[in-house]
Amino acid sequence: MRNYELTCIIHPDLDETAFNETLDKIKSWVSESEGSVEKVDLWGRRKMAYMIRKQLEGQYILIHANMLPSATAELDRKLRFLEPLMRHMLVLVD
Repeated sequence: MRNYELTCIIHPDLDETAFNETLDKIKSWVSESEGSVEKVDLWGRRKMAYMIRKQLEGQYILIHANMLPSATAELDRKLRFLEPLMRHMLVLVD
């Protein structure tokens, strides 16, 4: 198992329930791949440097997770198709 940081930018117009559903879905995908979510930091709404999907703000999340390296490709594929997710970045932390 390796330590990863997953940074996500979620669409700013989501209400609290839709935002929590999106976050739960991401955490469940990490758990399905025999990984574990260690910590979730909600950074809140922040201004972005450039426009993404006609939005200048986004709701930022930082997730610390332990996963197998072989599971990262599948997680990345699932995240690409998650509609409320505007951007994501998965980084190995050592």
